[in-house]
Amino acid sequence: MDFRCFESLAIEAPAAGGVLVGDNAQGKTSVLEAICVLVRLQSPRAKRMTTLARIGTRGFGIAGDPWGQERQVRHSHDGLTLKADEAPRTSQSDYLDDGGLVVWMGNEDLELIRGSGEVRRRYLDFLGFQLDPAYRRAWSRYRRALKAKNLLLKDSRPRDAEILSYEEILIETGTVLMEVRTRMVAELAPLAAAAQQRISGREEPLTLHYLPGSGTDLRAALHQARERERRQRQAVIGPHRDDLGLRLHGVPAADFASEGQQRTLALSLKLAQGALLEQRTGKIPVYLIDDVFGELDPSRRNALMRHLPAAAQKWITTTHLDWLIDAQELTGITRLRIAGGRLAEC
Repeated sequence: MDFRCFESLAIEAPAAGGVLVGDNAQGKTSVLEAICVLVRLQSPRAKRMTTLARIGTRGFGIAGDPWGQERQVRHSHDGLTLKADEAPRTSQSDYLDDGGLVVWMGNEDLELIRGSGEVRRRYLDFLGFQLDPAYRRAWSRYRRALKAKNLLLKDSRPRDAEILSYEEILIETGTVLMEVRTRMVAELAPLAAAAQQRISGREEPLTLHYLPGSGTDLRAALHQARERERRQRQAVIGPHRDDLGLRLHGVPAADFASEGQQRTLALSLKLAQGALLEQRTGKIPVYLIDDVFGELDPSRRNALMRHLPAAAQKWITTTHLDWLIDAQELTGITRLRIAGGRLAEC
């Protein structure tokens, strides 16, 4: 395996999922990461695959049989090797086309409310990658063109012709990103508002707004920003500066919502993400829930458990089960204690 802190680890669990109980720094979150990589070829906690390999090793391997289909992911200095039912998959898109879906929930989700626009863009990207293969391709091309443009802007020699050629790629791919994000936010908004009301148990009007970093006309915005970008020697306009506006009772949630309201809002955004994935694809995503329940008050914890899809596979990490009031909430889910890289039933 050689994934994160694990040299090897094997888990058997029912279709309903599992609860991993253990102290901090025992690898609970790494198990959720491995599931996420196996299903979606990405981790919400790492930007590069190379950082997921155990220290001192040159790669990692993950295998599992979600939904009755054996999946294998190996990463080495040669890149990714992907298989499904022992048949090689020649590309990430090929691997993902008939794969599963994921919703990741963690305490860091508070940064969706309090943090920078980058956090909210990652939220939209993680959803967009799963909903639309064209989004993933456009995002990858956009990032490569943006990196190239920034390098040219830092060059002391005039590189206008080359910059303009990369801007055409940025316009083409950036337009795809903006169009998909516009649709996603429009569809997420009512789902998040409904989840907010259910979890809070009161009328707390939540609105979501897509805030494009270039306005509605990317080409015109790039043209207008040309001199500013030359002075600053970096690209300052485009979807890499987009944001998601969150308002509660008509005012910015980051500035006026209480901590309890912000926690509810973060949960609502993730429940909306799962609802939209199921709505658009007909598939129920796997819910990876990292150390959330111990931080929630009983009313929010109970509301979250009630509104997670009953048929969804759930993987939950926690340092203790003291928050568990009704054991039936975890019916069918195996409970495992993790310590020192080993698992035992609890």
